[in-house]
Amino acid sequence: MYKKPKLELQTTTLWEYPSQHYGEGMQGNKNYKGATPSFVIWNLLQRYTKKGDKVVDPMCGSGTTLDVCRDLGRQGFGFDLQPQRPEIVRADARHLPLESASVDFVFVDPPYSTHLKYSGLPECIGELDADGGGYYEAMEQVIAEMHRVLKPGGHVGLYVSDSWRQDHPFCAIGFELFAQLRKHFTPVDIIAVVRNNRTMKHDHWHKSAALGNYYLRGFNYLFIMRQGDAAPVSPRRAPKPPPLTPVAPPLPRGKQRKKKKHRI
Repeated sequence: MYKKPKLELQTTTLWEYPSQHYGEGMQGNKNYKGATPSFVIWNLLQRYTKKGDKVVDPMCGSGTTLDVCRDLGRQGFGFDLQPQRPEIVRADARHLPLESASVDFVFVDPPYSTHLKYSGLPECIGELDADGGGYYEAMEQVIAEMHRVLKPGGHVGLYVSDSWRQDHPFCAIGFELFAQLRKHFTPVDIIAVVRNNRTMKHDHWHKSAALGNYYLRGFNYLFIMRQGDAAPVSPRRAPKPPPLTPVAPPLPRGKQRKKKKHRI
C-alpha cells in the first residue's frame, strides 16, 4: 500500500513532492482539474505566515488553500467565480470584497491561458488567451488588486506555468507575470516546482513530444514577492465591482474539460 512521505520544509529552489496531497486526508479535490499541489501552499504558509494570519486565495478552485490554512491554524478566505464549496465566496479576483491592507498573505494559482475549461463565464480569465487574447491585461488587474489588499510587509505566492499549443507560438506566461508582479512587489525568490502529473507518466506523451520536436511542461514557476513597508495608496474599501454574470451550474467534479488536445 502506498504511503505518503513525511511532509518537510523545502530548502532549495527546486521543489518536489510525489503526491498532490499530504497527510492522511486530502486538501481540495483530487478530481478538480488544475488543482494546486497542497505541499506548495503548506511550505509558503510555514515560511511567511504565523498562526492566526489572514490568508487569501482569489482564485480558490476546489479550496486547497482553505484546507491548508485549517491544518496550520491560519484564517483562510477563498474567492472564485464558480465556488466549489460553501466556504468559497463568489467574486472576481479583480474586485475582491476586502479592505485595503487587510491581508497577511495572498496565494494565487491563475489559469494558464485557455488550457482548461472552468466556468465558461465571459468574465473568467480562463477564457482569455495568452496569445493576444487579453490574458495579461486581466492578470495585471488581479495583481494590482492583490497589492491593494496586502498589508505592508506581507507576502505573495503566484504559481503558474508557461503555455505551448500545437500550431501556436510559445507563451512565456511566467516571465510576463513576473514582470507584472515587479511593478507592485519586491521579489523574494523564484522556485521551480516539479510537475508530477499524469501526463509525465504516459510514454505516448513523451514519444509524441520527441517526434513533434516540442517539450512537455516539466515544472511550474512559484514567484514569491513581498509588499513594501509603505501602505498602498488606495481606498480603504474595495471599489464596487461590476455585476457578475449569473453563475452556471458547477461542472461535475473531475469533468472540467480540456479545450484542445496537444496543449502542454
